[in-house]
Amino acid sequence: MSEITLSAGVRQNLLSLQNTAELMSKTQNRLATGKKVNSALDNPTNFFTAQSLQSRAGDMAALLDNMTSGIKTLEAADNGLTAITKTIESMQSTLRQSRQDKSFKSEAYTLSAGLDNTDILSFSGGAVGTTAVDITLGTTPVAATPATLTGAGGTDLSVADPDLSALDGESITITQGANTVTYAFTNAASGQKTDLLADLNANGFTVTATNAGLNVSRADGANFTVTTSDAAVDAVVGIAGGTTSADGVAAVASAAKTVDQLVTEINNNVALDGKVRASNDSGRLRIENLSTQALDVDGVTAAGVIDGAAAGAAEIGGNQVRANLVKQFNELRDQLDKLADDASYSGVNLLRGDLLKLTFNETGSSTIEIQAKDLEGEERPINTSTLGLTLALEPDFDSDTSIDARLNALTDALGVIRSQASAFGSNLSIVENRTEFTKAMMNTLQTGADSLVLADTNEEAANMLALQTRQQLSSTALSLASQADQAVLQLF
Repeated sequence: MSEITLSAGVRQNLLSLQNTAELMSKTQNRLATGKKVNSALDNPTNFFTAQSLQSRAGDMAALLDNMTSGIKTLEAADNGLTAITKTIESMQSTLRQSRQDKSFKSEAYTLSAGLDNTDILSFSGGAVGTTAVDITLGTTPVAATPATLTGAGGTDLSVADPDLSALDGESITITQGANTVTYAFTNAASGQKTDLLADLNANGFTVTATNAGLNVSRADGANFTVTTSDAAVDAVVGIAGGTTSADGVAAVASAAKTVDQLVTEINNNVALDGKVRASNDSGRLRIENLSTQALDVDGVTAAGVIDGAAAGAAEIGGNQVRANLVKQFNELRDQLDKLADDASYSGVNLLRGDLLKLTFNETGSSTIEIQAKDLEGEERPINTSTLGLTLALEPDFDSDTSIDARLNALTDALGVIRSQASAFGSNLSIVENRTEFTKAMMNTLQTGADSLVLADTNEEAANMLALQTRQQLSSTALSLASQADQAVLQLF
């Protein structure tokens, strides 16, 4: 205010007091905000540098939230894999229990008398299936092979009336056991061939005349002997006296098979192998059904007698223990898929094949993509289909071989699960390490930014105390200067 005149001393003290008040205002602001740089006007370089560092730290904070969510997603997937592993191990236990169980049902049957190859014992159903497998109850009959002797080098007897007068008083005899026929030659000049054939074709023998003598055979296969009175007869009939046929085989009728024969035949039958087992139970034929389903046995009466004709009277129940274990196996299998479906976090389920992509830096140049894969590296979800674990049917538990095949499939599935768990564990380690790195970087950036703008409150408090003292001194000095100006008033 130019209208007011102040002395030099007052004006100087007033200026000092104003400067002190301005410094106190700044110090109070620093104490109140904790910062020595509150705007670009305070220190442009420090202000904008700190703002850049804080912006980067803020970007990392957003990435850190995403990484934290990714860690939880991986943990959820690992929880699912752990539960699935336990489920598969339970499925293995079910299969091993089934394999160890041998409580197959069986029935013992008595053989009827008089069975032959026309009588049949038939198996169907159970593990055998709809196509019946037949076992004949009698031995196979053997057809007769005719016994024969063929004249060779004898007289031509094929002519209508050969001259046999030279054989007067000779004879030829054919013998087979108690069957004997003899023909005695006479001195008749003609007609003897007809009598010869007529007499010899008796008692089962068949004799024919040829250009080389006589052919003799017996259809029932019984071997016979031709005897002649001397060599003259041998020369005519072409058969040396005392020759016995050796090629005949007598017919053998079908006979009932023994229990041991039936046991051997049933157990060696390829179509029944692993499906039906037979044994000799004190003279009875015991049939064991190696299946979880009922086995139909035809050829057995309701009284348990094998007659080879009765149908639909006999049934052997299936193994109910294994049948129940099939249900348990399928229930566990169903839970496996449900566990995989429930292992999600924030809508991302790695076990269902979802892709988890995480960004590690604010420029987006550092990322990781996580997805479930099989042993060959193909991207696939984790479920019963991709693991090759099919639904079990009762026939699948009939044989140890099929159970072993499922055990092998479960072992392979465990290999996939453990490999995937290892992969997810490696991914989790990467994300956790990156999370710790990001936290450390954020701390570094924020500390760096704070070092540029934050005030030292101890220093500022000391400054405030000094300024307060200065203010009091300035006020006293101003008062003294003002009193000097007031001295003129004492003249009045």
